Formats: sequence, structure tokens, C-alpha cells
Amino acid sequence: MANQAEPPESGARTHERVRDKEATRQRLLDAAETVFADKGYHGAAVDDIARVSDSSKGGFYFHFPNKEAIFLALIDSLTPRLEAAIERAISAESDPVAQLDAALRTVFETFSSHRRLSKILLVEAVGLGHGFDEKLMLVRGRFAAMIQRRLDLAIQSGRIPPVDTETVSWAWFGAINEIVTRWLVSGQPPRLDDAFPTLRALLLRSVGALPDSVERPSRKESQA
Repeated sequence: MANQAEPPESGARTHERVRDKEATRQRLLDAAETVFADKGYHGAAVDDIARVSDSSKGGFYFHFPNKEAIFLALIDSLTPRLEAAIERAISAESDPVAQLDAALRTVFETFSSHRRLSKILLVEAVGLGHGFDEKLMLVRGRFAAMIQRRLDLAIQSGRIPPVDTETVSWAWFGAINEIVTRWLVSGQPPRLDDAFPTLRALLLRSVGALPDSVERPSRKESQA
């Protein structure tokens, strides 16, 4: 007698299984964010991530083949979160230079208020090898492109004189990167926000925008 085929899995059951897998993967990413920030890439172990996520080591390897894969996936998950914060701040402004100022301020404030994320993106990902360097360059390029788009709009509106916006956008992000990295590694300045006014004035003047002529957006309370 031929074996009868098992009934297909119900749609609700399939959805539940997918949801459980996604929840486990997110727990692993959240745990990886904590472990990599606390121990660094080389000091972190798969066992640490599994333990912090309250998952098994087998569960880790079901979702990620190795430590490198989850680190790269973590960068992929962090970048859109930072981009979304910047876009929200920009959307509240209509003037191109005010948008530029909002983009600069929000990049700086986001790194300042999310120290753990900043350390992963700006410190831990540096010098880990070719694959990591390519990923890091793509991430930096996305942030530089956000700045470049606002520079282009400011030029088109006549608010700032023509300038090589690609070079300037990378220089702006590089300046932010150096100030934030110094704070992350050395703790100087004690409050990262203390460095912002000088940096803001320097960068805006570099494209012919007078800092005092830009209406400063309201600052949000930094998150711990």
C-alpha cells in the first residue's frame, strides 16, 4: 500500500516558523552588537554571541556561517538605522543650506548618542581585511552621498557657490569620522557635543555658508 503524503503545512504555521526564525536572527544581531562593542572583533567569540542572545551555538550557525558573516550582517543592519535618522531630520527643513546643516548635525548627534553602534562602524570594522574594507567603504560612501545630495541642492538654489561636491562630501564625513573616532578611543573631548560648534562652523564656511545665517534646528535629548 502506497504511503499517503503528509498534509501540507498550513499557511499560519509557515508564517509562525518564519517569524520565529526572524526573531532568533534579530536576537543574534542584537547580541552581536553588544559583544563586538564590548570585546572588539578579535576578542568576541561565537559562544559569547550565542550566550548573550540566549540561543544555542547550533542556532547561531543555522543563521550565520561564522563570526565574520554576522559582523558584516550587523553593519548592514546598523547603516539603514543611521540613514533613517538623518533623513528624518532633513525632511523637517525646506531650505537647502538648513537641510545641509541638519544632515551634518544629525550625523554627528547620531554617532554621539549611539556610542556602541559608532564604535562598531568607525573603530571595530577598520583594518580587518579586504572584505571588511570594501564594506566599510560602501557604508562611508552612503553617508557621503547623503551629504553630497544636499550640497548639490544648495548649489542649484544659489545658496552656496559651485564646488566639487563629491570631494567635499567625503572631506566632511572624514572630518566627522576623525572627531568621533578620537572620542570613542581616547574619551576626548569628554562630551562629544562640545566639539560640534567648532566643527560645524569650519565645515559650513568651507562651502561658503555662514554658520550664523543658518537657522539651527532644535536639538533632541541624547540617548544614553
